[in-house]
Order: sequence, then structure tokens, then C-alpha cells
Amino acid sequence: MANSWWEIQVLCDPALEETIFWRLQQFGSRGSASELTGYSSLVRGYLPQIQTELLDLSALSLMLRQDALCMGLPVPAVQWNLIDEEDWASSWKVHWKPQNVGDRLLIHPAWLPLPEHSDRILLKLEPGVAFGTGDHATTQLCLEALEMRLDASISEQTENLVLADVGCGSGILSVAALLLGAQQVFAVDTDPLAVKSTLENRELNGIDPARLTVDQGSVDRLLELVPAPVDGLVCNILAEVIIDLIPQMTPLVKPTTWGALSGILLEQAKPVADTLEENGWVVAALWKRGEWCCMNIRRS
Repeated sequence: MANSWWEIQVLCDPALEETIFWRLQQFGSRGSASELTGYSSLVRGYLPQIQTELLDLSALSLMLRQDALCMGLPVPAVQWNLIDEEDWASSWKVHWKPQNVGDRLLIHPAWLPLPEHSDRILLKLEPGVAFGTGDHATTQLCLEALEMRLDASISEQTENLVLADVGCGSGILSVAALLLGAQQVFAVDTDPLAVKSTLENRELNGIDPARLTVDQGSVDRLLELVPAPVDGLVCNILAEVIIDLIPQMTPLVKPTTWGALSGILLEQAKPVADTLEENGWVVAALWKRGEWCCMNIRRS
């Protein structure tokens, strides 16, 4: 079947949900959603058939079983089936609802009617096939860290804040930063589909293209794009990738630069913190949600 997708369905204990999201992301999931079914969670993930073999799905099922056993939770029920492109595009969206994040943001799916009354900052989002809907704990932690940092900077009358977004995904963090008061963001991602998604969400939210520069690449590309060291940076990827990127970030920053790093499991926090310390950073605060954490960092 051309342009087909594997729809993975995992019925699990709600405490296992975030770990399943993480596993799906590692396996290349292009969209995920969850809903409560009685006392259980039903998590759905979507992977391109062309990139995923049946043996991969069996390995994923085994890993989810091992994760549950290690956490002392019931073994999840996993099943998968092929669906076509059109069914994939609508299947996960139907379960994604508007969500308040932090004290000020409302993440709103672009295909739903706009709320009539809300005192929150509206961030319209069409993630496409890019990671970052605001549902995942790592994204929420980063958004909350951004809100705290930008509120503090604005209250200190710090103007013209410039940020870097490494691994921008859907662009949710970049757009949120601008809506919360940042002056300019430079965003990169190695996935061309993520770059496309960020550009679409820039337009969807009426962001001036001059304020949000997006390109394919990583830290080396950022160094070519930014005219001077940035005031803050956000990075919501995976711990292993973050550890590799930390030494490369030094030319991007100045003594007052702060950052928010997420995509980090609690058990991975120490090696990330050690690498930060070796490269002139201090972990000012560590926020936890479920099995995940976000490191709020500053220069030492």
C-alpha cells in the first residue's frame, strides 16, 4: 500500500504513558496522541511504513514490555495495523484538544474553531509530521521554563531578547517565545519536514518572518545564522543528542545566556549535568514531570 502508515495502539497504565511517548519518538513516530479509557490510557503512534519493518514493531513491543516490568507496572497491550495517508492525517488529530500550558499559553489545534473568550496567549499549531504538539511532558516543561525566563527578563526591562531553538520540530517553542515577548528567534532542525512545519506555524500565528529565522541543520548552522551570541536557548531533543551538542554551543552564548534543556529522562540527568558543568554551565533548577525533566541552566 503506497503512502501507508503503521498505527500503533498501546493500552497501558497511565503511569507508563510518558515512557511510551518517548519510545515512539525514538522509533520515528510522526504523531502521537493519548486518551483515557476507563482506568487505562490508550496511546496511539504513527510511523511511516517505508521506514518501519514488522521486526521493528516487535522490538518496540518488547521494549515497552520491559519498561513496564522495570517500573513495576502491568505489561501493556500492543497492537498495530496499516492505514493510508488520509486516515493517518485525521486519526491522531481527533484526539488532540486545546491545552493550557503554564500561566499564559493556550496551545490550540489549528483545525478547531477559535475560543470565543480566553485571557491566555493563543498559540495556533498545525504540527504536521513534526514532533511537538504541547501534549508531551518535555514540551510542556520547556514552555513553562520559557514563560518564567521571559517574564523575568521583561520585568527587568531587558529588551530585544534573541533566542536559539536547537531541534525546533513543529516550531512550538520558537513561536511561543515570540508570543511571550522575545524579539527574535533563530531555529534549526536536521529534519526538512520540521523546518517546513515551523515555517507553516510561523505564518499561522502571524509572526513576522524577520523575527523567526528557520533553516535545516544543527548548531553549526546556527553559528552561521546568528549575528551575535544569543540571550537564551532551548533544546528539546534526546539526552544523548544534547550531550553531544553542549560543547558545540559555547560560541553561541555569552556570560548572561540562559537555557532550557528537555527531552531528558530523570535517569539520564546526571550525565547531562556533568557535561554542562564541564562546559561552563550551571543547572540552576531541575523541573520534573513523570519520568522526564527540564534543566534550567545558566553560565557559571
